Amino acid sequence: MIRQRLTGLVAGLALLLASCGGDGGGGGSAGSSSSGGSSGGTTNPYTDPPAASLTTSDVQQILAQAIAQAKADGQPAVISVVDRVGNVLALFSMTGAPAMLTIAPAPNGQNIDLQGLAIPGAAAASAIAKAVTGAYLSSSGNAFSTRTASAIVQAQFPMEPGTVGLGSGPLYGVQFSQLPCSDLAQRFGSAGAGALIGPKRSPLGLSADPGGFPLYKNGVLVGGIGVEADGLYSYDSNVMATNLVTDERIALAGTEGFDAPSSITANTISVAGTLLIYSDVSTSQLSAVTSATWANESGAGSLVALNGYTAGTIIAGSAYGSESSGIRPAQTSEFASPGAYVLSDGSGNNRYPIRGGTDAGDVPAPLTASEVNTILAQAFSVMSQARAQIRNPLNSLAQVSISVVDTRGSVLGVVRAPDAPIFGIDVSLQKARTAAFFSNAAAGAQLLANPSPQSPLLAGSGSPTVASYVSAVRTFLNNPAALTGTYAFTDRAGGDLSRPTFPDGTVGNPHGPFSVAAAQFNPFATGLQSALITDNVLQHVLYVLGKSATDTPQYCTATPPVTGTQNRLQNGIQIFPGSVPIYRGNTLIGGLGVSGDGTSQDDMVAFLGLNNAGTATGTVSNAPKAIRADQITVTLPNGTSANLLYVNCPNAPFVNSNVQDPCQGL
Repeated sequence: MIRQRLTGLVAGLALLLASCGGDGGGGGSAGSSSSGGSSGGTTNPYTDPPAASLTTSDVQQILAQAIAQAKADGQPAVISVVDRVGNVLALFSMTGAPAMLTIAPAPNGQNIDLQGLAIPGAAAASAIAKAVTGAYLSSSGNAFSTRTASAIVQAQFPMEPGTVGLGSGPLYGVQFSQLPCSDLAQRFGSAGAGALIGPKRSPLGLSADPGGFPLYKNGVLVGGIGVEADGLYSYDSNVMATNLVTDERIALAGTEGFDAPSSITANTISVAGTLLIYSDVSTSQLSAVTSATWANESGAGSLVALNGYTAGTIIAGSAYGSESSGIRPAQTSEFASPGAYVLSDGSGNNRYPIRGGTDAGDVPAPLTASEVNTILAQAFSVMSQARAQIRNPLNSLAQVSISVVDTRGSVLGVVRAPDAPIFGIDVSLQKARTAAFFSNAAAGAQLLANPSPQSPLLAGSGSPTVASYVSAVRTFLNNPAALTGTYAFTDRAGGDLSRPTFPDGTVGNPHGPFSVAAAQFNPFATGLQSALITDNVLQHVLYVLGKSATDTPQYCTATPPVTGTQNRLQNGIQIFPGSVPIYRGNTLIGGLGVSGDGTSQDDMVAFLGLNNAGTATGTVSNAPKAIRADQITVTLPNGTSANLLYVNCPNAPFVNSNVQDPCQGL
């Protein structure tokens, strides 16, 4: 089908790219409650999602429907079902299903990082990654598929052949989250065999390959389904054309009776004037599968075990919001803002209780627990008044995850809204760590000391080393002191340096120094971001396939540790907006990350939340204006120049207020 595009695309993109840099136009005072300045009230602004979960019978029915469609299409498949927090409830391989998984090659044929790899036996990993993606990107207000993910992670948005001058996707880089090395992700069996505590990891991060959908029961998100049938782990390079992918047909058949409400599917949600995509297949194009039964279809293959994910049986899912799911309502003693959720260990304990900084040996006065609590409370307050950008119905409140770290990357607190997408937990932590890391005086030295890539699977690939990106950025900025703490970096600023053109979407300009060239890009190699974690992913894949007895450690990157095995980038970096570094005067003391809604909303919750925390405490603040990255001017080869961006706060962002540009002058 030809995509319908809303008017105002160019204007919408311009709005997204415009930086307030703390100095946007418009009016309004960030200190008032109407602009998100209050620390919240006594009323819960949110409704908790109803308790619901997939039963073993549900999982059997979903599998039976997918198997029936695969048989009708003559395409044996590997099929995975997960619950909302990522537990693998079943992994089924049909007889004759592909075992080999080939990752899409680079457009110019010069493969680096994960591009172009052919991995025997990895089809099961693909199916799980797709199922996790469908579950993690969705909520009660939005249903996103892996085809949706494909559209929003690419170098150009929307991806249309022959169209030039468009910026990269709004979630460019999110595919390198939920990584198998993440210290946030719970591992299968780590808390006792069969424990359903989440969020769980994905073997390949988030997927941009069509064939993954969320699953709902009575409108409540309960999980996801992923299918690998063609053996190619790829992406949709032309969103304007219909691509009838067999993986997507089979997965969509599995959702019948568990399908997303039509009012929240991605094709009802627009970003920058463009409707997103949910599926290139409709249920009317499928076989009649709702009468399929597990008893009749299970003989088409077998349930399979996979190291680190499933014992090869069908299990029931965990009800999101319950203690056993690992994500539940906060007790007032843990975090007082009404409506907040926290991560739990399944035994009643908050996994990330609010605490002070661990970096007393590095900074004169680390963050205190009281300051961390105030930062989280003020950011939560801004969120709970903000208008959501990717949720239906219109004028819904934003729902995000919020993380605070110290300069070592240690987690000092994580809170979230009840129905925020799960992917935002790991991403908010990535964003907080990324802002703190690139604002740190040790950033350049630590990247230079990183030996990646080392994996034998990359031998002879020509993949750039992590260290090479340091010289690239210093040359690009004409500043040999870059990455030594002289400037404060947000994820929006670092994202500018991580795009295939600089400024983003500018035709004919060079790529950012943390990026690969546009001709090199696909979702499996973004530049420094992918180079940092490729070794971890490949080590994990070998473990999953039984070719190595050693799994990737529960920390990402080979960046030197700051204490024990802890490094500053334990779950990788993120390169799309939604973070600010935290300062005490001129001294970096941590990072604040936000994820789960539109990128401008994420930016605002972080920037304005920290500003308001500074007003409340008088001791913490955003970076001084003089050292913010938007003070960096880049001179380009054609003689033009451009500044990096710092944050972008949306106009009229609050549900019950007409305040404009709330970040003005801050």
